[in-house]
Amino acid sequence: MTYLNAVVQGVLLGGLYALLASGLSLMFGVMRLVNLAHGALAVFAAYLTYTIVTIWGWNPFVALFLVVPAMAALGYALQWFLLNRALSFGQLSPLLVTFGLAIIAENLMLEGYSADSRALHIGRLDEASLRLTGELSIGAFPLVTCLVGVGAVIGLQLYLFRTVTGRAMRATSEDRETAQIMGWDDRHLYALATAIALGLVGVAGIFLGMRTTFTPTAGGATLLFAFETVVIGGLGSLWGTLAGGMTLGVAQLLGAAIQPSYGVLTGHLVFLIVLALRPQGLIPRAVPA
Repeated sequence: MTYLNAVVQGVLLGGLYALLASGLSLMFGVMRLVNLAHGALAVFAAYLTYTIVTIWGWNPFVALFLVVPAMAALGYALQWFLLNRALSFGQLSPLLVTFGLAIIAENLMLEGYSADSRALHIGRLDEASLRLTGELSIGAFPLVTCLVGVGAVIGLQLYLFRTVTGRAMRATSEDRETAQIMGWDDRHLYALATAIALGLVGVAGIFLGMRTTFTPTAGGATLLFAFETVVIGGLGSLWGTLAGGMTLGVAQLLGAAIQPSYGVLTGHLVFLIVLALRPQGLIPRAVPA
Protein backbone atom coordinates (compact mmCIF):
# COMPACT_ATOMS: atom_id res chain seq x y z
CA MET A 1 0.00 0.00 0.00
CA THR A 2 2.95 2.32 0.65
CA TYR A 3 4.13 2.00 -2.94
CA LEU A 4 0.61 2.31 -4.34
CA ASN A 5 0.19 5.52 -2.39
CA ALA A 6 3.55 6.73 -3.75
CA VAL A 7 2.39 6.06 -7.32
CA VAL A 8 -0.90 7.91 -6.81
CA GLN A 9 0.80 10.89 -5.16
CA GLY A 10 3.47 10.81 -7.88
CA VAL A 11 0.83 11.08 -10.59
CA LEU A 12 -0.65 14.11 -8.83
CA LEU A 13 2.82 15.68 -8.53
CA GLY A 14 3.35 14.91 -12.21
CA GLY A 15 0.37 17.13 -13.03
CA LEU A 16 2.17 20.05 -11.37
CA TYR A 17 5.35 19.27 -13.30
CA ALA A 18 3.38 19.12 -16.55
CA LEU A 19 1.84 22.51 -15.76
CA LEU A 20 5.27 23.90 -14.94
CA ALA A 21 6.87 22.50 -18.10
CA SER A 22 4.10 23.19 -20.62
CA GLY A 23 5.29 26.75 -21.29
CA LEU A 24 8.87 25.57 -21.72
CA SER A 25 7.69 22.90 -24.16
CA LEU A 26 5.62 25.41 -26.12
CA MET A 27 8.51 27.84 -26.56
CA PHE A 28 10.83 25.08 -27.71
CA GLY A 29 8.22 23.60 -30.03
CA VAL A 30 7.45 26.92 -31.73
CA MET A 31 10.84 28.69 -31.66
CA ARG A 32 13.40 26.00 -30.73
CA LEU A 33 14.19 28.28 -27.79
CA VAL A 34 15.15 26.92 -24.36
CA ASN A 35 14.13 29.57 -21.84
CA LEU A 36 16.67 29.44 -19.01
CA ALA A 37 14.71 32.12 -17.15
CA HIS A 38 11.67 29.81 -16.94
CA GLY A 39 12.21 28.82 -13.30
CA ALA A 40 13.06 32.33 -12.12
CA LEU A 41 9.93 33.71 -13.81
CA ALA A 42 7.77 31.06 -12.12
CA VAL A 43 9.16 32.12 -8.75
CA PHE A 44 8.63 35.77 -9.73
CA ALA A 45 4.94 35.01 -10.37
CA ALA A 46 4.71 33.45 -6.91
CA TYR A 47 6.25 36.57 -5.33
CA LEU A 48 3.98 38.84 -7.34
CA THR A 49 1.01 36.89 -6.01
CA TYR A 50 2.43 37.05 -2.49
CA THR A 51 2.63 40.86 -2.80
CA ILE A 52 -0.98 41.11 -4.01
CA VAL A 53 -2.21 38.81 -1.22
CA THR A 54 -0.26 40.77 1.40
CA ILE A 55 -1.39 44.24 0.26
CA TRP A 56 -5.00 43.60 -0.72
CA GLY A 57 -5.76 40.42 1.19
CA TRP A 58 -6.91 38.52 -1.89
CA ASN A 59 -7.11 34.77 -2.07
CA PRO A 60 -4.25 33.40 -4.25
CA PHE A 61 -6.82 31.87 -6.62
CA VAL A 62 -8.35 35.32 -7.16
CA ALA A 63 -4.88 36.78 -7.73
CA LEU A 64 -4.53 34.41 -10.69
CA PHE A 65 -6.82 36.72 -12.70
CA LEU A 66 -4.35 39.59 -12.28
CA VAL A 67 -0.99 37.78 -12.26
CA VAL A 68 -1.56 35.58 -15.31
CA PRO A 69 -2.40 38.45 -17.71
CA ALA A 70 0.52 40.44 -16.28
CA MET A 71 2.90 37.54 -16.94
CA ALA A 72 1.47 37.09 -20.44
CA ALA A 73 2.03 40.78 -21.19
CA LEU A 74 5.58 40.50 -19.86
CA GLY A 75 6.15 37.49 -22.12
CA TYR A 76 4.91 39.31 -25.21
CA ALA A 77 7.11 42.33 -24.44
CA LEU A 78 10.21 40.22 -23.75
CA GLN A 79 9.82 38.30 -27.00
CA TRP A 80 8.99 41.33 -29.12
CA PHE A 81 11.70 43.67 -27.85
CA LEU A 82 14.46 41.26 -26.81
CA LEU A 83 14.21 37.60 -27.78
CA ASN A 84 13.16 38.11 -31.41
CA ARG A 85 16.32 40.10 -31.93
CA ALA A 86 18.37 37.49 -30.09
CA LEU A 87 16.97 34.72 -32.32
CA SER A 88 18.32 36.49 -35.39
CA PHE A 89 21.86 35.90 -34.10
CA GLY A 90 21.50 32.10 -33.86
CA GLN A 91 20.51 29.55 -31.22
CA LEU A 92 23.20 30.43 -28.67
CA SER A 93 22.21 34.08 -28.27
CA PRO A 94 18.72 33.41 -26.77
CA LEU A 95 20.27 30.98 -24.27
CA LEU A 96 22.64 33.70 -23.06
CA VAL A 97 19.88 36.30 -22.97
CA THR A 98 17.48 34.12 -20.96
CA PHE A 99 20.32 33.12 -18.62
CA GLY A 100 20.96 36.81 -18.03
CA LEU A 101 17.25 37.39 -17.42
CA ALA A 102 17.25 34.62 -14.81
CA ILE A 103 20.18 36.19 -12.97
CA ILE A 104 18.58 39.64 -13.06
CA ALA A 105 15.20 38.34 -11.87
CA GLU A 106 16.77 36.38 -9.02
CA ASN A 107 18.78 39.35 -7.79
CA LEU A 108 15.80 41.70 -8.04
CA MET A 109 13.75 39.30 -5.91
CA LEU A 110 16.57 39.03 -3.38
CA GLU A 111 16.71 42.82 -3.16
CA GLY A 112 12.96 43.22 -2.89
CA TYR A 113 12.01 40.28 -0.68
CA SER A 114 15.27 39.15 1.00
CA ALA A 115 16.30 35.49 1.13
CA ASP A 116 13.52 34.54 3.57
CA SER A 117 11.13 31.85 2.43
CA ARG A 118 7.51 32.71 1.69
CA ALA A 119 4.32 30.73 1.14
CA LEU A 120 0.85 31.28 -0.30
CA HIS A 121 -1.78 30.09 2.17
CA ILE A 122 -5.01 28.58 0.85
CA GLY A 123 -6.82 27.84 4.10
CA ARG A 124 -8.88 24.69 4.46
CA LEU A 125 -8.15 23.46 0.95
CA ASP A 126 -4.59 22.72 2.04
CA GLU A 127 -5.85 20.16 4.56
CA ALA A 128 -8.85 18.77 2.67
CA SER A 129 -8.57 15.23 1.32
CA LEU A 130 -10.55 12.58 -0.50
CA ARG A 131 -10.46 9.02 0.85
CA LEU A 132 -10.27 6.40 -1.90
CA THR A 133 -9.89 3.32 0.30
CA GLY A 134 -9.41 2.61 3.96
CA GLU A 135 -5.67 3.26 3.68
CA LEU A 136 -5.41 5.49 0.63
CA SER A 137 -6.44 9.13 0.35
CA ILE A 138 -5.46 12.03 -1.87
CA GLY A 139 -5.22 15.70 -1.05
CA ALA A 140 -7.84 17.97 -2.61
CA PHE A 141 -5.31 20.64 -3.59
CA PRO A 142 -2.86 18.21 -5.30
CA LEU A 143 -5.85 16.82 -7.22
CA VAL A 144 -6.90 20.31 -8.31
CA THR A 145 -3.31 21.07 -9.35
CA CYS A 146 -3.08 17.87 -11.38
CA LEU A 147 -6.37 18.61 -13.15
CA VAL A 148 -5.19 22.13 -13.99
CA GLY A 149 -1.92 20.70 -15.39
CA VAL A 150 -3.75 18.15 -17.54
CA GLY A 151 -6.20 20.84 -18.64
CA ALA A 152 -3.33 23.17 -19.64
CA VAL A 153 -1.77 20.49 -21.84
CA ILE A 154 -5.09 19.59 -23.48
CA GLY A 155 -5.94 23.26 -23.98
CA LEU A 156 -2.58 23.97 -25.62
CA GLN A 157 -2.93 20.93 -27.85
CA LEU A 158 -6.38 22.05 -29.00
CA TYR A 159 -5.16 25.61 -29.53
CA LEU A 160 -2.22 24.54 -31.71
CA PHE A 161 -4.23 22.09 -33.83
CA ARG A 162 -7.75 23.55 -33.92
CA THR A 163 -7.22 27.32 -34.28
CA VAL A 164 -5.90 29.37 -37.19
CA THR A 165 -3.27 31.09 -35.05
CA GLY A 166 -2.16 27.77 -33.56
CA ARG A 167 -1.73 26.25 -37.02
CA ALA A 168 0.21 29.34 -38.05
CA MET A 169 2.56 28.85 -35.09
CA ARG A 170 3.16 25.24 -36.12
CA ALA A 171 3.74 26.26 -39.73
CA THR A 172 6.19 28.97 -38.68
CA SER A 173 7.98 26.44 -36.51
CA GLU A 174 8.42 24.07 -39.47
CA ASP A 175 9.21 26.62 -42.20
CA ARG A 176 9.58 30.24 -41.15
CA GLU A 177 10.26 31.61 -44.65
CA THR A 178 7.22 29.95 -46.23
CA ALA A 179 5.00 31.19 -43.39
CA GLN A 180 6.25 34.72 -44.05
CA ILE A 181 5.42 34.36 -47.75
CA MET A 182 1.90 33.30 -46.74
CA GLY A 183 1.55 36.60 -44.86
CA TRP A 184 2.18 35.54 -41.25
CA ASP A 185 4.25 37.85 -39.06
CA ASP A 186 6.63 35.46 -37.34
CA ARG A 187 7.63 38.10 -34.78
CA HIS A 188 4.02 38.48 -33.63
CA LEU A 189 3.46 34.70 -33.57
CA TYR A 190 6.63 34.16 -31.53
CA ALA A 191 5.61 36.93 -29.12
CA LEU A 192 2.13 35.43 -28.79
CA ALA A 193 3.62 31.99 -28.09
CA THR A 194 5.84 33.46 -25.38
CA ALA A 195 2.87 35.34 -23.90
CA ILE A 196 0.94 32.06 -23.63
CA ALA A 197 4.01 30.31 -22.22
CA LEU A 198 4.58 32.94 -19.53
CA GLY A 199 0.88 33.01 -18.70
CA LEU A 200 1.19 29.28 -17.98
CA VAL A 201 4.38 29.99 -16.03
CA GLY A 202 2.35 32.40 -13.93
CA VAL A 203 -0.27 29.74 -13.19
CA ALA A 204 2.45 27.19 -12.38
CA GLY A 205 4.32 29.62 -10.13
CA ILE A 206 1.19 30.38 -8.11
CA PHE A 207 0.31 26.70 -7.68
CA LEU A 208 3.92 25.97 -6.74
CA GLY A 209 3.78 28.74 -4.15
CA MET A 210 0.54 27.34 -2.73
CA ARG A 211 2.02 23.84 -2.54
CA THR A 212 5.31 24.65 -0.82
CA THR A 213 7.52 27.49 0.39
CA PHE A 214 9.65 29.41 -2.08
CA THR A 215 12.70 31.68 -2.05
CA PRO A 216 14.27 33.94 -4.71
CA THR A 217 16.90 31.27 -5.40
CA ALA A 218 14.36 28.50 -6.07
CA GLY A 219 14.35 29.21 -9.80
CA GLY A 220 17.26 26.87 -10.54
CA ALA A 221 15.58 23.79 -9.07
CA THR A 222 12.26 24.76 -10.67
CA LEU A 223 13.91 25.04 -14.09
CA LEU A 224 15.63 21.68 -13.58
CA PHE A 225 12.37 19.84 -12.86
CA ALA A 226 10.66 21.52 -15.83
CA PHE A 227 13.58 20.70 -18.14
CA GLU A 228 13.69 17.07 -17.01
CA THR A 229 9.94 16.80 -17.61
CA VAL A 230 10.27 18.12 -21.16
CA VAL A 231 13.27 15.92 -22.02
CA ILE A 232 11.74 12.75 -20.57
CA GLY A 233 8.54 13.32 -22.50
CA GLY A 234 10.11 14.54 -25.74
CA LEU A 235 11.24 18.05 -26.68
CA GLY A 236 8.38 20.09 -28.10
CA SER A 237 5.75 17.37 -27.53
CA LEU A 238 2.86 18.48 -25.31
CA TRP A 239 1.55 14.95 -24.72
CA GLY A 240 5.15 14.02 -24.00
CA THR A 241 5.31 16.83 -21.43
CA LEU A 242 2.33 15.32 -19.64
CA ALA A 243 3.86 11.82 -19.76
CA GLY A 244 7.23 13.20 -18.65
CA GLY A 245 5.70 14.99 -15.68
CA MET A 246 3.89 11.85 -14.54
CA THR A 247 7.04 9.75 -14.97
CA LEU A 248 9.20 12.18 -13.03
CA GLY A 249 6.63 12.59 -10.26
CA VAL A 250 6.12 8.85 -9.80
CA ALA A 251 9.90 8.23 -9.86
CA GLN A 252 10.51 10.85 -7.16
CA LEU A 253 7.74 9.60 -4.88
CA LEU A 254 8.70 5.93 -5.29
CA GLY A 255 12.29 6.83 -4.46
CA ALA A 256 11.13 8.74 -1.39
CA ALA A 257 9.03 5.72 -0.33
CA ILE A 258 12.19 3.58 -0.35
CA GLN A 259 14.31 6.19 1.41
CA PRO A 260 13.25 9.84 1.98
CA SER A 261 16.60 11.14 0.74
CA TYR A 262 16.26 9.20 -2.54
CA GLY A 263 13.29 11.17 -3.89
CA VAL A 264 14.93 13.82 -6.07
CA LEU A 265 17.88 11.53 -6.82
CA THR A 266 15.58 8.85 -8.26
CA GLY A 267 14.01 11.44 -10.56
CA HIS A 268 17.45 12.46 -11.82
CA LEU A 269 18.37 8.82 -12.43
CA VAL A 270 15.21 8.23 -14.47
CA PHE A 271 16.02 11.36 -16.47
CA LEU A 272 19.52 10.03 -17.24
CA ILE A 273 18.19 6.57 -18.15
CA VAL A 274 15.65 8.01 -20.59
CA LEU A 275 18.30 10.31 -22.04
CA ALA A 276 20.65 7.36 -22.59
CA LEU A 277 18.16 4.79 -23.89
CA ARG A 278 15.54 6.96 -25.62
CA PRO A 279 16.98 10.45 -26.22
CA GLN A 280 13.97 11.45 -28.36
CA GLY A 281 11.76 11.07 -25.26
CA LEU A 282 8.78 8.88 -24.42
CA ILE A 283 6.39 10.61 -26.87
CA PRO A 284 8.58 12.49 -29.37
CA ARG A 285 7.27 15.42 -31.34
CA ALA A 286 5.92 14.38 -34.74
CA VAL A 287 8.03 15.62 -37.63
CA PRO A 288 6.32 15.99 -41.01
CA ALA A 289 7.76 13.90 -43.84
